[in-house]
Amino acid sequence: MHRREFAKSLVAAALLGGLADRSAVAQENTTMAKPTPFKIAISDDRLADLKARLSHTRWPDEPAGAGWMTGTNLDYMKKLTDHWLHDYDWRKAEAGLNALPNYKVDIEGVDLHFVHQPSRKKGATAILLLHGWPDSFYRYHKVVDALAEEFHVVVPSIPGTGFSGRTAVPADKVADILAHLMNDVLGYGSFIVAGGDLGSVIAMSLAQRHPDKLIGSHLTDVGYPDQTTDFGSLSGPEQGYAGAIQQWFFMHGAFNLAQATKPQSLAFAMNDSPVGLAAWIMSFMAGMGVGDEADARFGRDELLTNIMIYWLTETAASSFRIYNQNAMQPPTIKGKNTGVPVAVATEAPIPGGVRLPREWADRQTSGNVVQFHDMEKAGHFAAWEDPAFYVEDIKQFAALVTK
Repeated sequence: MHRREFAKSLVAAALLGGLADRSAVAQENTTMAKPTPFKIAISDDRLADLKARLSHTRWPDEPAGAGWMTGTNLDYMKKLTDHWLHDYDWRKAEAGLNALPNYKVDIEGVDLHFVHQPSRKKGATAILLLHGWPDSFYRYHKVVDALAEEFHVVVPSIPGTGFSGRTAVPADKVADILAHLMNDVLGYGSFIVAGGDLGSVIAMSLAQRHPDKLIGSHLTDVGYPDQTTDFGSLSGPEQGYAGAIQQWFFMHGAFNLAQATKPQSLAFAMNDSPVGLAAWIMSFMAGMGVGDEADARFGRDELLTNIMIYWLTETAASSFRIYNQNAMQPPTIKGKNTGVPVAVATEAPIPGGVRLPREWADRQTSGNVVQFHDMEKAGHFAAWEDPAFYVEDIKQFAALVTK
C-alpha cells in the first residue's frame, strides 16, 4: 500500500536520495525494445531452501490476548506457516501464473515484467491494470480472462516488485515508463488505466503527464487529506473522511514511514526470513480490516502465492525503496485539469472509517468523475476480492468513455 500524502508529511525533514526524472524527449529517443516471452521457473533448490527456513523459524512471544492489535497475530502465523510447509503447492501456483501470457522488456534500463492478453474483439480498447503494495500483479489474476473479452489487457509488475527488476523508481517515472510501454512498445495509441493503492497514484500521474494517451482512469482511491489540504474548505463528509484516514494512519501506518525512511533496515530481516516477510505483509492485511478473515476473503493459498512472489524474486527490499523514492520525488497527482474522465469505485470502509465521499473524489480529479460506485464487498484489493463486480464496473466505465 502506498500513501503519498502521509509519506510526504512525515518524512519531509528526513528525505533520502532518489532518482531524477528523465525528460519526455529522452523517452522519445530511447531505442525501441522488443518484448520477449517470459516463463517463471523456480529451481528445486530455491524451494528446498525455503522449506528449511520455514522449518527452523524462531518464533517470538506475544502479549496475552493481543490478537492483531500489536501487529500480526502469532497463532495465525503459526497456522499459515504450517500450511505453507505441508499443504501449499508452489508448482501448482507457478503453472497458473505461467498460464498467463508473460513478457519482459527493457525500458530505459528498467527490466519490466508484464502480462499482455490481447482481445479477440475487433476494435477492442486497451486497458492497463496497476497494483500497489503489498500485493503484486497477482491482484488481477482473476480478471484477466474476463476483461480480455472486451479489452486488450496489460498488467505490469511495478518496477521493484515481482518479476520486474529490483529497480525502485518514483511514481512519476513509472508513469512515463508505462506510457512508453503502452504507446511505443505495444502500439496502443490510447488506453484506459485502472489502479488501486500505488496503482491509483501512478494512474493519476499518467493523467497529469500523459493525458493525450488516456481514454479514462478507473480508481479505487484518489489520494488522501494531508498537510497541504485546506480543511476549512472541506464539506462535512470530507471532514469525516479526513478524520477516519488520520485515525487509520495513527493505528496502522507505521509501515509507510518505516519504508519511506529506513527501507534498508527492514530489508535484512525480510530478505532472510520468509516468516518475517509474510508477517509484515499480513500485518498490512490486518490493518485493512481483514485480520483472520483474510483466508476467507482471498484463500490461504492465494495469500501465500502473493507472498511467494516477493520471496522468490527477493524484491522485498526494492519494494520498500519505492516509498523512499516517492518521498524524495512526490508524485504529480494534481495540478492542471486534464479533462481525463474518471471512474471511482470506493472500497469497503476501513475499521472505524468511512467511505471515500464523492466530494473528495471530485476535488482530487478537478471534477472529472463521470462514474462513482460504492463497492458492497470488495476492500482495498478490489479485483482480487470481488472480480465479478470489478469487471462489470470497468465495462460500464468503458461504455461511457468510448462512445
